[in-house]
Amino acid sequence: MPRSLFDLYAETYPFTLPALGYAPAAVEPAVDAATMSLHHDKHHAAYVTNLNAALKDHPDLHRISLGELLMGLRRWPAAVQTAIRNQGGGHANHALFWQLLAPGAPSASAPSGQLADWIVRDFGSVDACKAALKAAGVGQFGSGWAWLVKTATNHLVVKGLPNQDSPLLEGELPVLGLDVWEHAYYLKYQNRRADYLDALLGRINWDTAGAQLRR
Repeated sequence: MPRSLFDLYAETYPFTLPALGYAPAAVEPAVDAATMSLHHDKHHAAYVTNLNAALKDHPDLHRISLGELLMGLRRWPAAVQTAIRNQGGGHANHALFWQLLAPGAPSASAPSGQLADWIVRDFGSVDACKAALKAAGVGQFGSGWAWLVKTATNHLVVKGLPNQDSPLLEGELPVLGLDVWEHAYYLKYQNRRADYLDALLGRINWDTAGAQLRR
């Protein structure tokens, strides 16, 4: 079983790669097994390795949680801020991403409870929210993510962020993230990012997304 996201954000040095939690082929055809294995076993693992290497000689940061490292980025030594932003962000973003994908056969699952209510309040409908996420993903120049976040005023907004920037850097809570780095889709979709996003949005584990609002 994968660790809870609470435990992942509370994790301290040395950081470890979380288990995928399902077989690499479990989200096919939306994400093919080869891409899933490469993405988790190589790319995510590299973020963890690089984050640990960057913090190795900073014992004063070893007791600081992953979430705190990101939210308090400007408080830490300048020499490690870029690594925390990029490598720590990559670790946190992917730890959530794996759990946002629903393994097994595609289903008609949909947001429920508070998340459903907030989506209707802030977007008008689930379809409008999905359309905004897709537009943010397609429109993200270069590498990055499309995010559904909870703001400090308890509203949901969609935004694109570059590279491995986490919404935590801006004091916002990540609810749902769609990875639009080329390594996340290029083996199967080549340059068809819009098709990848359509497939991904059909495989969201809305229970995981909804749980973020209770953090």
